[in-house]
Amino acid sequence: MKASEGTTKNIFFVSWISLHQTHTVHQTQVSQLQPLHSHSGWDFLRPLRNWLDNLKVGDRQFAHRVCRLIPPQCPFERDVKLFGKVLFHIPPMCKLNPLYEEVVGLRFRALCYLADECGEDISQYC
Repeated sequence: MKASEGTTKNIFFVSWISLHQTHTVHQTQVSQLQPLHSHSGWDFLRPLRNWLDNLKVGDRQFAHRVCRLIPPQCPFERDVKLFGKVLFHIPPMCKLNPLYEEVVGLRFRALCYLADECGEDISQYC
């Protein structure tokens, strides 16, 4: 297929057919997806993960505080340059945080609360 023939309609159709065929062929091998942080044995961070996941954002000041404290992107990702050339790239260290998903989820809930419930402009936090 040429690049000019790859319209959105064709790509969607091809993707749908391949996913549909994969589902019917491997119907007996389909299993439920497990969370990324599930480990065998006891997860000692489970109580903290549950607490962060169940933390309700119901106060405007709390939501603003969460949005200010949790950055929208990892602050540690950097390109180290010398004379305009990239010497090396420091990858985002945030994803090494075992509570990354829960903290990002809390920030998202706070942003949604401010936008939906309070009707505030959240562009300052993006």
